[in-house]
Amino acid sequence: MIKILVDSSSDITAEESKKLGIELIPMEVLIDGVVYHDGVDLSHEEFFRLLGESHSFPQTSQISEYRYHEKFEELTKNGDSLIVICLSSGLSSTYNQAVLASKDFENVYVVDSLTASIGEMVLIKYALRLVKKGLPVETIVEKLNSKKKKIRVFALMGTLKYLKKGGRISSLIALAGTVLNIKPIISFQDGLIKFAGKAIGFKKGISLLKDLVIKTNGIDLDMPYTVGYSCPDKETLDNFVAECKDLWNGDCDVSKRMIGSTIGAHIGPGAVAVSYFEKDN
Repeated sequence: MIKILVDSSSDITAEESKKLGIELIPMEVLIDGVVYHDGVDLSHEEFFRLLGESHSFPQTSQISEYRYHEKFEELTKNGDSLIVICLSSGLSSTYNQAVLASKDFENVYVVDSLTASIGEMVLIKYALRLVKKGLPVETIVEKLNSKKKKIRVFALMGTLKYLKKGGRISSLIALAGTVLNIKPIISFQDGLIKFAGKAIGFKKGISLLKDLVIKTNGIDLDMPYTVGYSCPDKETLDNFVAECKDLWNGDCDVSKRMIGSTIGAHIGPGAVAVSYFEKDN
């Protein structure tokens, strides 16, 4: 049997992992001196409530080699193979900790997703599809490492406040951006978060996001894709999906997922995002 283990930076909760038939190891999130287990005793909705009330910036801890080793022992004790899909090594040492722990196991395979949040999620969905096909574990890992290079994530942010709180931008830039109603778009490149562009106002931001998707060859609709959001109101999300309907061939019934603490701490509320596999040339 082939099992899949993911970390909670994928924004998969404990409840959802059971429905999907995968295993979850949660990240630990420190907010105002209290440690929470992401997706277990801290829901995404609760995280954004605490984020708005907190005076300090949330801290996310890497998953230790020890925690991974314990989990690997538990999940492989019956001789099962285990594929571990991790948060990008460019954002956390979690992947390196998983690799160190895996050295004591011949049947544990660790994959650096090179992404996070909804980007990680589409890779996980692809992995589930491959397992269902009955492919050998080595073939699945090879395909994941190949296809992950095609994953694209673009997020249109609603505020600059949390980039400032996290030390990513200065107070002056944050103030100027707020006054001018600048909406930045971030993406993942080579496993790191990068600025992909900026627009004045949310509507122009959506238009720019669509242009960025099209420039990457567009969405491979035969592969997993999803919309992510950190908006407090459903209307913002619905407007985004409707405005971008041509990206998914007019079908507005797309997969929608709430963004969790790992990326949510930096983008804050009011963001919308899309994650997909880019079409082949």
